[in-house]
Formats: sequence, C-alpha cells, structure tokens
Amino acid sequence: MAALPVDPHLYAAFLGVMAVMAITPGPANLFAVATGMEKGRASALIGVVGMNAATLVWFGAAALGLGALVAAFPQVFRLIAVLGALYVAWLGVKALKGAFATAAEPDHVEVRRGRSALIDGFTVQIANPKAILFFTAVLPPFLDMNRPVAPQLALFALATIGMDVMSMSAYGLGGAALADRMNQPRFKRGFGIFVGALLILAAILIITRLHG
Repeated sequence: MAALPVDPHLYAAFLGVMAVMAITPGPANLFAVATGMEKGRASALIGVVGMNAATLVWFGAAALGLGALVAAFPQVFRLIAVLGALYVAWLGVKALKGAFATAAEPDHVEVRRGRSALIDGFTVQIANPKAILFFTAVLPPFLDMNRPVAPQLALFALATIGMDVMSMSAYGLGGAALADRMNQPRFKRGFGIFVGALLILAAILIITRLHG
C-alpha cells in the first residue's frame, strides 16, 4: 500500500466529501446557472473552463503551502474575496440593466460574450471563499506526509476538477436549456431579472462566507 501515491481509504473518503461539495449550491454553481441562462450552452461551458482553471491555480498554491500563506497574510485573501464579490455583484447589476434594455443585440456580441465567460468564471472561482476553505481546511487532512505530496495533489486535483466539471456543466446546461426562449421579450426580461438576482445572491454568499 505504501507504494501507492495516495492511501486508497483516504482517497475514497475524499471522493465522498468532494461529491457532496461539488453538488452543493454555492457562488460558482449560481454563476454557472446564470451564465447558461443569459448566454447559452457554449458560454456556460466556457465559464466552467474558467472556473476550473482557477481551481488549478488553487492547487498550485496548495503545493506551495497555501495554509501558511493564508495564516501569514489573511487580509490579502479576504481582500481578494471581497473584490471578487463586488465583481460578481456588478455582473448582476449589469444583467438587471440588460433585462430592461429594448434594443436587440447584434449577433457578433456572442463571440465577445463567450470570451468574457472564461474570465468571469475564473474571477468567480479565484475569489470564492469556498475554494479557500477547501484548500486550507478540507484538503490537508487527506494528505499523507509520509508519501510524496506532488502525486497526491495531482490525484486530488483530477478528482476535484472531474467532479466540478460534471456538476458545473449540469448547472450551466440546465440554465442554458431555457436560453432558447430568450428571443421572447417578456421571457427575456423576466429571466434577465432572475439572472441578475442569482448573481447578486452569489455575491452575498461570498461575503457571508467570509464571516462564517
């Protein structure tokens, strides 16, 4: 058993914990739903890519000793989360304003939107206190200091990103299933308001988790 990069029992326990965390609604899940509703399937999946790119950054930070960094500079990580929450809230306000816009958007805007979904997804996840909590409190107990850390982190990253991709894609595509009706003015306005409310709720969740 010692030759394996990760203790099988610990890894099985980690998979169970990760499955629950992946499907539990949080800022990233709400963002995926909102993106799917507002921009459609392609942008929802691009947003998932952005969120998981941020997760990879967090795993890199974990490899460098994230817990020690948070302990040494707690206010820096709090500031990152606050800025992220403000950014998500701004997206929500923008969605609410768009809900009452009457002018039709040109087709080429979809390309810009698809590209911004990557950045928006990355920003939401990099500032997500749920991610900070995961890497500083949830992940460390599953690491075996008697084994090389890098292979363990690689396997944990594989499981985390795999489950997140499935969960976030399901949330995003669920929202996108309603996007085909966005050419109906009343439906578009109603869901624009709903999307804005979702994003603002995600921002509130980020802030409240800082004080949780």
